[in-house]
Amino acid sequence: MNFETISLLLNWMELGALLAILFRLSSTSQLFANTQRELRRAIHHLGERRTAELAINNAFNPACSPAVPRSRQPATTQSIMDIDDLANSSP
Repeated sequence: MNFETISLLLNWMELGALLAILFRLSSTSQLFANTQRELRRAIHHLGERRTAELAINNAFNPACSPAVPRSRQPATTQSIMDIDDLANSSP
């Protein structure tokens, strides 16, 4: 085998290796896309489940309204601290 034949053979092998790498990268990017899609579906499903659980809990607790988030509900008398309470707790 002369130099030109070996060079041509090595060039074809290099081209084949590059194509194999490209095909592998394309399947990897598809794997990333599928994983991202599945994560979005799972997060969406958990959000729906959380909403359903809150709706069930609100049905048993009339003080909680579904339109008002829990953090924005008015404080109950048990959680309101008065200035007298602060004065009594100081040493």
